[in-house]
Amino acid sequence: MAEPKYKRILLKLSGEALMGDAGYGIHPEAVATVADEIREIHAMGVSVAVVVGGGNIFRGIQADEKGLDRVTADHMGMLATVINGLALQDALEKKGVPTRLQTAIGMQALAEPFIRRRAIRHLEKGRVVIFAAGTGNPYFTTDSAASLRAIEIKAELLLKATKVDGVYSADPKKDPGAEKYASLNYMQALEKGLRIMDATAISLCMENAIPIRVFNLFQPGNIRRIVEGEAIGSIVS
Repeated sequence: MAEPKYKRILLKLSGEALMGDAGYGIHPEAVATVADEIREIHAMGVSVAVVVGGGNIFRGIQADEKGLDRVTADHMGMLATVINGLALQDALEKKGVPTRLQTAIGMQALAEPFIRRRAIRHLEKGRVVIFAAGTGNPYFTTDSAASLRAIEIKAELLLKATKVDGVYSADPKKDPGAEKYASLNYMQALEKGLRIMDATAISLCMENAIPIRVFNLFQPGNIRRIVEGEAIGSIVS
């Protein structure tokens, strides 16, 4: 196994990554597959933090469009990410990977509160840290939470897991002529409106020089290859 290029990474997972082909909720096999990918790089000595979304259970912005109060809807979405975080923690620990779940909203019976110094200490001790409940504030996406946590733990790379193999000029499933970008800078990503992550998330990474690697999560071994330094997917830097 090659020596890792990156010693500390933050992996941003969508809630959809945990639902498999079920169309809704949590699929145990999908969660186990993600856990296997994380276990592989953890075994290489890489410090791994994860931010998980909740779109497989509840998506606040869609509920807002249907008439539910936006703040209430966003809080419901944050709770969905905690459910996903618990599922991923369970899958990782069953595979022998020590894991801690921290939440931006206090719920001590289920998880630790997010405390930056404690999170860094867990990483230093070889534990995977899962960050749930977004930033704890409405109107902020889990993409923004991923950028913020990456900065706070001094991650060397933010891995944005998707269903496609990088950043395209248009949806490649709808437009066969869509151009794939091997690399682009933060301003290009913002100006082209490529929707890699929301503007706040990209701006945070730009201001703090955190590169974003966009890749296909569903290609086995991609996370390991990225950590080893392969140019998988697209890089925004």
